[in-house]
Order: sequence, then structure tokens, then C-alpha cells
Amino acid sequence: MKKKLTSLVLGGTLLIASALPASAATAEVATPKSVTPKFIGETWKAPAGLSNDEKVWGFLDHKKEALSLSGSLKDNLKIVSKQTDAASGTNHYRLKQYVKGIPVYGAEQTVHLDKSGNVTSYLGSLLADSEQEVANGVKAKISASDAIKTAIADTEKAVGKIGQQQKPAQAELTIYPLEGKNVLTYATEVNVLEPSPIRTRYFIDAVDGSIVKKYDLLDHAVGTGTGVLGDTKQFITTQSGSTFQLKDTTRGNGIETYSANNGSSLPGVLKTSTNNTNWTDRAAVDAHAYAEKVYDFYKTKFGRNSLDGNGKLIKSTVHYGQNYNNAFWNGVQIVYGDGDGVNFLAFSGDPDIIGHELTHAVTEYTAGLEYYGESGALNESISDIFGNTIQGTNWLLGDDIYTPGKPGDAIRSLSNPEQFNQPNHYSKRYTGTSDNGGVHTNSGINNKAFYLIAQGGTHYNVTVAGIGRDKAINIYYHALTYYLSPYSNFSNIRAAAVQSAVDLYGAGSAEAVSVGKAYDAVGVN
Repeated sequence: MKKKLTSLVLGGTLLIASALPASAATAEVATPKSVTPKFIGETWKAPAGLSNDEKVWGFLDHKKEALSLSGSLKDNLKIVSKQTDAASGTNHYRLKQYVKGIPVYGAEQTVHLDKSGNVTSYLGSLLADSEQEVANGVKAKISASDAIKTAIADTEKAVGKIGQQQKPAQAELTIYPLEGKNVLTYATEVNVLEPSPIRTRYFIDAVDGSIVKKYDLLDHAVGTGTGVLGDTKQFITTQSGSTFQLKDTTRGNGIETYSANNGSSLPGVLKTSTNNTNWTDRAAVDAHAYAEKVYDFYKTKFGRNSLDGNGKLIKSTVHYGQNYNNAFWNGVQIVYGDGDGVNFLAFSGDPDIIGHELTHAVTEYTAGLEYYGESGALNESISDIFGNTIQGTNWLLGDDIYTPGKPGDAIRSLSNPEQFNQPNHYSKRYTGTSDNGGVHTNSGINNKAFYLIAQGGTHYNVTVAGIGRDKAINIYYHALTYYLSPYSNFSNIRAAAVQSAVDLYGAGSAEAVSVGKAYDAVGVN
């Protein structure tokens, strides 16, 4: 039977910590100090007659001293995207920093204009003039292919021979700020399914070929799942001759559902049936129907066309491995294990989980929050918040499939993070290096803030007036897509959420006040 209480436990790849070997872990998880994000929240009225591009450059030039930059900003920064939010009439620019023509990893900035064309705020990370020296120079001595080989060799040293990469292997030359110095590196990743699912990001020194840093991007929920909850649902299929396929061609570039047939090859075999009114593969039915639900949520609520905003094909595979207690987004598709029936039911049986995992893709295509430290905790929290909201039945994550023998059990709770061993206040945050710096632990702090914004309440003697889940999720989507950048931290999510509330509901609005109060309540300044 379906459990009465709802809870969601999964994380950024799910909600639990990664299953990569210890040798693939990293001890350094904090945001590099030289690119600590900065927020400037003052209205700047540009001279009349300027285009929006000119206003952005004018504002940045006006703030050179605050940003510790000099010289021609156009030599240092490049506009990479421009977006207009029709709901608020605001315009949002995303820029990236380059040093001597080489991009600085994670050094992205967002600049925002209100409906009157005034610049309202800046949020982002960059290297100041005094911090742009590159320790190993700006001329690579190894090739991109050499860097890829190094990353593969390191992974195979830990786990043995690996299978085919799930995404074409690429290595981008980038300046990586680390521990007070900048290193010319190639950023690459190993993304394979064999001998086990692995997605590890590597930074390889572009001069001597050494590994500068690596960290895991996959997170595994240790669960078990056999079967779904017995409910009946409708979904779109495609007829091919006398058979029907789990292929929806009505949403974006499509939604397709496959089965690995308890193997490890992806995407596996497209699910088919000769009886379109009686699909019997319950895991596949839920994966397909809930992927449609997630697509519809983002499209209807925000006008977003699939995960990348451009109609990206949503591909799901069920029955991965033998009693596999996990689900994950690998940068290409979402994958579900069947679970063991004791800790988890089939992972595709909970819309919280599917919403959580697919939101990791949305984050990857928008803010790109780095998956460690505070930015990683925000990455996890965003997936929790959206996954929980898409289902919208309570404040728990993963309750539909987690420990089916324990009614009311869940992986995480937005309303009461401490119920599942997460902090509910910044003063209680985990500061160690495990789990990429506590990405699945510290997410509870931002989850609690969202709950307070939506529902209201008194927390640590601060009373927050709830504005409702609908307005709250509007604010967080606005913040995710327009304001946040790879190294954003807890202070930045506060600034981004407050400014988003101002954009959507006005300065001094009840909504903006509630957002500020909620972050006061969880100790984030």
C-alpha cells in the first residue's frame, strides 16, 4: 500500500552520498577564496539613450573599484546570455570572465535590469586584478586528449577497466582557482556505467599533466525498490505497426522510456507493448508518466521547454542492474534501479525522486551550481524543493518508495530537517569534507528556509509570514535561472531570492519581506 506520509530522500544524483571509491574523493571542498561570490544590490540609473548591453557595461565600469578590476572590462568579461522575464519585465545578463583569453572556471556573473531599464543588482564571482596571475603560465604543454587519458587512467586505477563514456569525452582549457592560486588546467570528466556508474569531474594541470582536483558528480540513494504503488495513470505512447512504444512525441523533442533488463547498457531497449490499455511494466509506466509530469510542470509553470529550455529529449531507463538501490542523472539521461524491496521500492515509483533528479539537469543548464561545499548543498536543496513541489502533497521527500515496511519514513523533510539528521540552521552546518562537504546534509538549511517562505512559522524566535508554495517556487525558479552561478553560497541564495521576490512582487512587498525573514530564521545573512 502507498504510505500515508510523504518524504523525499534523494539527492543531486539522489539524496544520499556518492558511491565512488574513496580514492576518488577530494579533501578540498570549499569555494576558492579568490572567486568568493559578491552581491551588489543597489539601483543604478543609466544615462538616457543607452541599449541594455550598454547599460550593463556602464554599470560594471561604474563598479570597477568594488569589483577590484581596471582596464577594459570587455577584455576581461564576455556576455554569454541575455534573458527577458516576461512576467516581471526584467532583463537578466550572464557574463563569464576570461584572463588572457582563457575562461576562468566558475567565474560567472549575473547583472539584472528592472522593467524601467535600471540596473538593480549584480551577483557573481570573478578574479580581481591582483589575483589573475596563473601559477603555471597560460600556455598548455599537454593536449586535451592527454588530459582525458589521465582522468581515465586515474579512475581505472581505483575501479579497474571502465566502459564506454556516456558523453563524448571533452577537455576544456580553463584557469582553475584553487587554494589561493590559479592553475591552468583542462576540465574534463569520466562518465561511465561499467564497472559501476561513475561521473567524476577532473581538473588536469595543462603543463605537467598532474591531477589538480577531482570530485564526484553522482550521488547514490541506498535504497531498494520492487514494483510500484498500484495506481492507474494515463500517458502518451507512439504506435508502430501493431505495437506501441513508450515514446511521447508531443512534448519538446520527446520523452522516451527504456529498460536495461537488469543489465548495465544504456539506454537499453525501448519499452513496447501490444496492448496499449494494459502496460504491465510498472516501473516503466511510472518513469514515463512522471517524466511527462515534470515536463508539464516546468512548461506550464515557467514556460520552460524541457530540461535545457530548448526541448531536450528526456530519456529514462528502468530495471538498471540487479536490485540496484539507486537512481541518477548522468548528464545524458535518468536511470532507475529496481531496489531491493526492503530499503526501497522501484525508484521510478516516486514523483519526488523523478522531479528531484530531472531538476539536477535544469540546474546543470542554468546556474551550474558546483557539486561540493555550499554550492553543492544548494544544488541538492534546489532539487529537493522542486521535486517536492512537483508532487505537492506534503513536505517529505522519497516517502512513496523508501523503507516500505516503515510507515511515515522518509529521506528528508523540508519542514523538519532535523527529523532526518540535517541541520535547520546555518550555525549547525556540517563543515567537514565527507559527502563533497556535506551536500546532502547542509541542503536542509535552505530547505527549511523555503518551507518557512511557503508555509510560515516561527523558527529560532523569528516569525515568518508564509506566502504560499506557488509564490515561493516562482521566486526560486527566478533565482535559479537568472541570479545564481556556479560558486553561489548560502549568502548568495538569500540575496538572489530576495531580489527575485522584488523583481516579481515589488520592493517592500510582503513576499520580499518573508524571504528575508526566512533566511534570518535559518541564520543566513
